[in-house]
Amino acid sequence: MTDQTTETSDGIPSPDGAAHIIDTEYEIGQDNLEGSVGPFGFDIHNPVFAISGLAIVAFVFYTLALPEQAGSLFSWLFSTVTKGFDWFFLGAANIFVIFCLFLIVTPFGNVRLGGTEAEPDYSYIGWFAMLFAAGMGIGLMFYGVSEPLSHFASSMGGTAAENGARTDWAPLGGAAGNEADAVRLGMAATIFHWGLHPWAIYAVVALALALFSYNKGLPLTIRSAFYPIFGDAVWGWVGHVIDILAVFATLFGLATSLGFGATQANAGLNELFGIAVGPTTEVILISAITAVALVSVMRGLDGGVKILSEINMGLAFLLLIFVLLVGPTVFLLSLFWDSLVAYVQFLPALSNPVGREDVNFMQGWTSFYWAWWISWSPFVGMFIARVSRGRTVREFIICVLLIPSMVCVLWMSVFGGTAIYQVITDGYTIAQEATLELKLFKMLDVMPLAGITSLVGIVLVIVFFVTSSDSGSLVIDTITAGGKVDAPVPQRAFWCIFEGAVAIVLLLSAGGLQSLQSMVISTGLPFTVVLLIMCYAILRGLMSERKNT
Repeated sequence: MTDQTTETSDGIPSPDGAAHIIDTEYEIGQDNLEGSVGPFGFDIHNPVFAISGLAIVAFVFYTLALPEQAGSLFSWLFSTVTKGFDWFFLGAANIFVIFCLFLIVTPFGNVRLGGTEAEPDYSYIGWFAMLFAAGMGIGLMFYGVSEPLSHFASSMGGTAAENGARTDWAPLGGAAGNEADAVRLGMAATIFHWGLHPWAIYAVVALALALFSYNKGLPLTIRSAFYPIFGDAVWGWVGHVIDILAVFATLFGLATSLGFGATQANAGLNELFGIAVGPTTEVILISAITAVALVSVMRGLDGGVKILSEINMGLAFLLLIFVLLVGPTVFLLSLFWDSLVAYVQFLPALSNPVGREDVNFMQGWTSFYWAWWISWSPFVGMFIARVSRGRTVREFIICVLLIPSMVCVLWMSVFGGTAIYQVITDGYTIAQEATLELKLFKMLDVMPLAGITSLVGIVLVIVFFVTSSDSGSLVIDTITAGGKVDAPVPQRAFWCIFEGAVAIVLLLSAGGLQSLQSMVISTGLPFTVVLLIMCYAILRGLMSERKNT
């Protein structure tokens, strides 16, 4: 390794100021196959693109040809992974949180991504809008009302057992019949799934990619983070396997979110306009929105994702303020602070990976969520890395970890809290009894301007859908192009189309959303190991940068 400022190619900027460049003979794109098919050019990494693309095409055909068999397989995978590896997911997520907090308070936080003189490429507003829209947009819309309501109801119901095993879904020991305690426990359990842990997962991957690309001069791919461990072997099959795992995890993580988004948009359209609910409408929705995402892909990061993200953040903020002001404002503001206190109080018990009695909650909720966030981490992490050059590690971790967590707490407190208030004070239980995808619209239904707010909710789901698909296409294309960030646009279009195709076939297979959940948790398991090793690689990389700060 040498201290120098050097020019890199293929869209990755060189460090500004001092940086500890890794001296390797590998050149970005050296293993790529370049050419064109008619008017469409391609620049793909061999063999990452070929193996990933063929495997996903084969998966699509298998699921369509043998839907019942595929559905049984997906169900078995979900049960096996959530029950057998719940302790592993919880333990790993705890490590990621502790690791990020460690970086904030140590001198490693002074290291600047992109070199000692690097300046941020985006303003705080633009940066935050992009990372938030890509990171959790569809999930917040889908679970913002449903999860607080679910945990509140299960906590109120208390515990139940059969043959010595818990059969209820209450977190921890529940709060049978005690409304105040059930609200606190339900909100704490919700925040646990949307706060520090998921954002720490994203931060680890994003920091690794940014550090080894912008400071070390390596390609913007997952394999680059493992150079301190494997050396030049990362350019061989060790790296191929890492990047292929990242592609699979990203694709199925996105497909799951797109499936949730499609079912919720379908439910909202049915509420407002009477459009039929079912697979046909969902397929049409996914196809239409994928087409919009294709247009955004063509416009690129600044012209597509950035603009859509900022529009969506504005709409989301307006909807949040509306519900806060029109709803039980004093109750919601009080709930926000009470929920934060409850989160801190219950965090040790909720994050405990062993000896738990609340197995349904731990496996059916937490294990699934951690696998889902981990499967999203290559996509969200690389996207955050691409827009985070110029930030210090401390600034990066605080903004990626703490600020979005607080926004998630506020979102869940306002939307979930309003629905809970309707149950407790008004006796309105329709939202509580509705299906997951309908809960948001049923909550809005008894508030002023219900038609307008429900329409805004549908638009938010759709645009989050578009930004996730668009961002995911950019990321998968970068991985399968060997780290090039300016590969031909038709390649991004290919992945954008296949994200929609995978979401469609999983929705159509036996099991529907259960199949989506099964694939995301299965791909998240091996990638958890990758993230744990990545923490060590980050430390090695930051140690070499410390003398430049």
